[in-house]
Amino acid sequence: MVSTHKPRILFLYGSLRDRSYSRLLAEEAARIITEFGAETQFFDPCELPIHGSVEATHPKVQELRELSLWSEGQVWSSPEMHGNITGILKNQIDWIPLSLGAVRPTQGRTLAVMQVSGGSQSFNAVNTMRILGRWMRMFTIPNQSSVAKAYQEFHEDGTMKDSAYRDRVIDVMEELYKFTLLLRDNTDYLTDRYSERKEKAAQEAIIAANNALELNTSKL
Repeated sequence: MVSTHKPRILFLYGSLRDRSYSRLLAEEAARIITEFGAETQFFDPCELPIHGSVEATHPKVQELRELSLWSEGQVWSSPEMHGNITGILKNQIDWIPLSLGAVRPTQGRTLAVMQVSGGSQSFNAVNTMRILGRWMRMFTIPNQSSVAKAYQEFHEDGTMKDSAYRDRVIDVMEELYKFTLLLRDNTDYLTDRYSERKEKAAQEAIIAANNALELNTSKL
């Protein structure tokens, strides 16, 4: 069956500043993809503990993981700091495990990556996020956004000025929307792996053998 609900897109951003340009970029992208027909949610990284410093039962960790499970696609937006993504964004990704029992919170979901820079245009942060997306078994779309001198690209109200940078954000959100529609009903098939089927079959064989042994023992 083909899904008929709006594509569900989760936004993560990598700064806690009051005027965070990575958040402003994410908010602009959310407005755009909402116009295409998506449903969006944001995770606020404030008060998310450093990974490993608390148990995974912490409310903020649970909120993040539930939003990841809710999503069918994600957008990661980070400032470039010291030539890479910020610890704020990396901490969020670190808290999302590859698996929660039999459920995988990121596998098969689409991903768009965006970055803002204080100086000239760079692609270090988006390149890192692509590596992370692959590790999280996500389908990272080909297009991406990198906004140079971000402090010049937003109005006082936080909306993005009309520019080639904003045009690219529209391109990225349109592509993410389309890829999410195409892939979300086929993720089980597309992420099915021989090695995992082999491992599962071996585990099932062990369980069957143990059950047979217990049954024979009970008959003695």
